[in-house]
Amino acid sequence: MRTLVIQAGGESRRMGRDKALVPFLGRPLIQRIFERLRSIADEHLITTNHPQNYRFLGLPLITDIFPGRGALGGLYTALQAAHHPYVAIVACDMPFASAQLFQTMFETLEKTKADAVIPQSREGNEPFHAVYRKETSLPLVREAIEDGYWRADAWFSSANIRFMSAQEVALFDPQGLIFRNVNTPEEFTAAEELARQMD
Repeated sequence: MRTLVIQAGGESRRMGRDKALVPFLGRPLIQRIFERLRSIADEHLITTNHPQNYRFLGLPLITDIFPGRGALGGLYTALQAAHHPYVAIVACDMPFASAQLFQTMFETLEKTKADAVIPQSREGNEPFHAVYRKETSLPLVREAIEDGYWRADAWFSSANIRFMSAQEVALFDPQGLIFRNVNTPEEFTAAEELARQMD
């Protein structure tokens, strides 16, 4: 059994408004991401500290357990809220998030003893387009929080992580778009134009 958690906890400073709610090809960006990925999981959750903004999705809305603890706190909240053993976590600003890549990562997680399957791009690890084994990941994330860390990857050195190299990911993403996120109005417009050509 699998859970999908969409993280809508960012502050969207560079966008000037909540980017998850900005219309993307006619519907809120977060709705696009949910519709792209809903088939990969049995349970669907949204983490947000502004639940009133997301009630239109009709999904369970989860607020931060450790407010103000950045990406690591958001990761803990997502894992804690999931009711199933395998958890996909995705950021709300990735319009090209890939159900096919998530499906492959889930299969890898289920066949191995890994605590998480983390894809990599040229920029490094992508923990917010990744899958986690709740039972083993959650205590390691909690320990990292208690040790004062903020980064989402602060616990990786203590875990059994199966990294998917950028070369492996490229098989699913020949255009290099999966991890592209939108932080500014200009990036949003460019991504929307790309999506219009592909959809």
